[in-house]
Amino acid sequence: MIQSHPRISKAVIPAAGLGTRFLPATKATPKEMLPVVDKPAIQYVVEEAAAAGLDDVLMVTGRNKRPLEDHFDRNYELESALNRKGDAARLAKVQESSDLATMHYVRQGDPKGLGHAVLCAAPHVGAEAFAVLLGDDLIDPRDCLLQRMIEVQEEQGGSVIALMEVAPEQINLYGSAAVEATADSDVVRVSGLVEKPEPADAPSNYAIIGRYVLDPAVFDVLRKTEPGRGGEIQLTDALQQLAADEGIGGPVHGVVFKGRRYDTGDRGDYLRAIVRLACEREDLGPDFRAWLRRYVTEEMQER
Repeated sequence: MIQSHPRISKAVIPAAGLGTRFLPATKATPKEMLPVVDKPAIQYVVEEAAAAGLDDVLMVTGRNKRPLEDHFDRNYELESALNRKGDAARLAKVQESSDLATMHYVRQGDPKGLGHAVLCAAPHVGAEAFAVLLGDDLIDPRDCLLQRMIEVQEEQGGSVIALMEVAPEQINLYGSAAVEATADSDVVRVSGLVEKPEPADAPSNYAIIGRYVLDPAVFDVLRKTEPGRGGEIQLTDALQQLAADEGIGGPVHGVVFKGRRYDTGDRGDYLRAIVRLACEREDLGPDFRAWLRRYVTEEMQER
């Protein structure tokens, strides 16, 4: 019999990374604040959480991340100036970020890995299931991945991770899951997890992408998890323990995602994400696509 579990309302967004791949741009600006078209990347993530009904958002930050807090706060001086000018459209855009959700912040302190960042959320989350959203993965709002993951967790309990099939030679860039089929075509049962394995050692080419819905039992496991790959406390290692022993915090399931995902964690992928999103915008797309076609054609002719 399917058991119903309490509605999830809290989201955790780890945002303490240094953004070294984007230096020197991130020397004084958090990588999460780099614009993707005309919004910082982190706003897309908070919008996704809010759209899934998660109106309580905890951001795990570090030093030099104050602009994140400022972005989701009110800016009365700017709002007043726009109001005096009668610029209602820009005023609405400015106010949008501060109205998305109730925002909370905690500092990670030492950069000890994703698992440690999630553990920093324990006092705020308490004994509730919660979602974790990583800012490097932007999920197209037309593809309701997080909502589906919440549905699965509420039906099955335990934890749910987002999975995506990748080319076998790319699996060493991700965590890899050993899976078993279920009655739902988009849901698998996870029996094991390995962080960034060599292709020959990977249990599958199902890669973990940056969305999780976690049972609070993960906190006790993380407190006991030793540093793993890279000398960091890996969330994947804790999830492996949960998958191996369902008595700790219930089963681990995976939702297989086949929708639109924009990777902003790499410079090349960040640029591609901007181009893709700009092309799909109603206000920018037609002119931008026309320019892009001309530019690509001219480049090919010159070469």
